[in-house]
Amino acid sequence: MTRFEDVKILIVGLGLIGGSIARGLKRKNPNQPIIACDCDRAQMAAALASQDVDQVYDIDALSAACADADLVVIALPPLATAAILPRLESCCNERSVLTDVASVKGYVVAAAEKLATEFSSRFVPGHPIAGSEKSGYLASKGELFEGRNIILTPLKNNSSEALRLVTAMWTTLGANMLAMSVPHHDEVLAATSHLPHLLAYSIVDVLAKQERSGDIFRYAAGGFADFSRLASSDARMWSDIFVANRAASADVLGAMITALQALKTALETSPDTRLGTDLHALFSDAKETREAFINTHFNPTANKSMNEKSVVFIAGQSIADQSCANLPQVKGRVRVPGDKSISHRSIIFGAIAEGRTEVSGFLEGEDALNTVAAFRELGVTIVGPENGKLSIIGVGRDGLSAPRKPLYMGNSGTAMRLLSGLLAAQQFDSELTGDESLTKRPMARVVEPLRLMGATIDAQAGGRPPLKIAPAKLHGIRYAMPMASAQVKSCLLLAGLYADGVTEISEPGICRDHTERMLEGFGYPLTRSADGSTVSLEGGHALKATTIDVPSDISSATFFLVAAAICPGSDVVLEHVGINPTRIGVINILKLMGADISVLNPRSVGGEPVAELAIKYAPLHGITIPESQIPLAIDEFPALFIAAATAKGETHLRGAEELRVKESDRLAAMAAGLERIGVDCEMFPDGISIAGDPEVRFASAEIDSEGDHRIAMAFAVASLRAAGEFRILNCANVATSFPNFVELSSTLGLEIRVEHV
Repeated sequence: MTRFEDVKILIVGLGLIGGSIARGLKRKNPNQPIIACDCDRAQMAAALASQDVDQVYDIDALSAACADADLVVIALPPLATAAILPRLESCCNERSVLTDVASVKGYVVAAAEKLATEFSSRFVPGHPIAGSEKSGYLASKGELFEGRNIILTPLKNNSSEALRLVTAMWTTLGANMLAMSVPHHDEVLAATSHLPHLLAYSIVDVLAKQERSGDIFRYAAGGFADFSRLASSDARMWSDIFVANRAASADVLGAMITALQALKTALETSPDTRLGTDLHALFSDAKETREAFINTHFNPTANKSMNEKSVVFIAGQSIADQSCANLPQVKGRVRVPGDKSISHRSIIFGAIAEGRTEVSGFLEGEDALNTVAAFRELGVTIVGPENGKLSIIGVGRDGLSAPRKPLYMGNSGTAMRLLSGLLAAQQFDSELTGDESLTKRPMARVVEPLRLMGATIDAQAGGRPPLKIAPAKLHGIRYAMPMASAQVKSCLLLAGLYADGVTEISEPGICRDHTERMLEGFGYPLTRSADGSTVSLEGGHALKATTIDVPSDISSATFFLVAAAICPGSDVVLEHVGINPTRIGVINILKLMGADISVLNPRSVGGEPVAELAIKYAPLHGITIPESQIPLAIDEFPALFIAAATAKGETHLRGAEELRVKESDRLAAMAAGLERIGVDCEMFPDGISIAGDPEVRFASAEIDSEGDHRIAMAFAVASLRAAGEFRILNCANVATSFPNFVELSSTLGLEIRVEHV
């Protein structure tokens, strides 16, 4: 494979963006061959004099410039980019990969799609989210793209090799890679970039035409200078942009006009007290939104300091009638977000497959999005997610690239453990880290068997993250897991894809088999024993891209199953829920407790069984939870403990020490919370006993979820049986697995208020 620093690059257009690309690449790779083509001879002379390019051509000599270029970068506005594509088709060599920088993609892509398929397959549309009010080569800066986002909008027939080359250029320049569909890109940019420029130009024009415009500008404060700064941008470029993106710009401008007209009407007609209140609310919401945007995208250190303690749930309400006859009813039909375990795996396997994997139903929670970001850093182009859909352009089993920084896994132990197996087999250094909670969780259970396979991994005391992984040659092993763990099994199978020989994993009890099912879906051969207790595979085979429809997460559905199970008169249907046999412990346990649950329309989708789950209220009774069900319901126990608190008699759980090493010590956290709301319970090293009461009304309390999303949601559900409000602290991590939990809860009758502190 050709080293990127040896790739010959032609830059068509030596303005701000083209000049910055040339400067940046020469700064990183002084010997990189870079040529430029432009119609402005002064700019070309300046670039030559600065040694940012090795050779220049007038635009009339485009054929000569293109002759032996490996990568052609079209650094022109949208209309000019579309116009020059036919010329490039006729003069580029057959191996040239092309990309552009235009801020409107629909117009450019429409022009590309009129050309030969072979040519368009080598054209990768792109857009750097970087710029300046100044234009021209002299305004260019080699560091312009450092830490900035680059959006690719790949065409359906783009090859992985073309994407890899374009990605290599931008990552060399220090940029972060994103990818979107063409329509979504143009809609987003119309709102976030094009509209602000349009408003800046318009307000300056309006004020300039006022009768006393001289005074207006003479006495304008710094705020006007800040707001109008965008109106200093290149007028020709921006007029071209609005011509190219007129439809999306008109849509967002229409929404803005409607909002401004409503504001004008309020200013003209509302009473002072009403107007002041409404404006204060509008300004406060806007201020909070902007600060969150700045912290998230421009000040990540500040954002991380605003950790899980910044979000509080207020659930329940004070009710004079304390009898259970006055309990709220939970009713409705909803589809909860996609399965987190399958969402993670779809990214991992799609990334190392050959071809384009299409995913629907993807969970757009923070944990899964961190996995997307990690694989983008590993050189994989991932388009989306957009409304639960994404496309993964696989790089093949051996196509991952060395990351430039530690890979951040947020709060996800699943992602960290699975990626440790994948990265242990790569021929580059990598590091896995996460949030404060994740860095306290033990990883020895995967580190130790990976070391048996030959992996080189350094961890902190107790096997805790961050994990630093060095290149290693792996060999297959036979490994008997000391306890059933789908994460350990999946980690070792991922490592086994690259290992010499056969990797065989035996489990002492049934645990999730999403990895095995997905490997089969990607065409990878593996062997499973008749009883399902052993799985083995041989390293070295290829994965082929596929289509994945992610079922709704049964762990997320559990909260609404329990909500209906504890409130008389409730009737809920949960759609398209994954009912993998290794995940249905919660259904089995609730049925043993007397719950009225029906499994409707069972079917298989992409190798995973799904169905609708219908639950109607029925009185619950306490049980001793069978140990065989524990690994099948390990993530659902916080919600099940709430069900147990409303059941008749005691519920006993033993053999569940795994709950102590989740996002929190879930046994301790749940026991503490249950005691605060008035539930008698006894905790053991490996379990808990809960004294249930079918007539219980939980006491109003403040509960610390300890940053654990499942603890937070479990007590939010418990508020349905509360005599007053629950104040549930540290709830920000709910977004990691169930981003629309509050909204869906409201549709079923469970009201939760959110406070930011």
